[in-house]
Amino acid sequence: MLHSNNRLRDQNEFQKVFQQGKSAANRQFVVYMLPKEGQEQIRIGISVSKKIGKAVVRNRVKRLIREASRLVLPEITWRGDLVIIARTPVAEMEFHELSASLNHCLRKAKLLSKE
Repeated sequence: MLHSNNRLRDQNEFQKVFQQGKSAANRQFVVYMLPKEGQEQIRIGISVSKKIGKAVVRNRVKRLIREASRLVLPEITWRGDLVIIARTPVAEMEFHELSASLNHCLRKAKLLSKE
């Protein structure tokens, strides 16, 4: 579970990241990032559209993304706000596939090293 200090919650914060941030994407995820000077930690927001499925499926996807991002969080030295948007193929993915895809998207955004 992500610590509450590492979460984006306010709609205005999400909008700011969408409007002013840069993005990277693959087939399963879109990642928007907005660097912030002087911010001590990275803050992550997760968005899952109703196109993904009903509430049970969307909540499962959010839990899996939260856990995958929690595991990779110590490797990210970049500081700022990050919004992760899940696309439709994520609904059928297992945790290890979802985690690998999220890591690929974060590498594409140059937030992780190419290991």
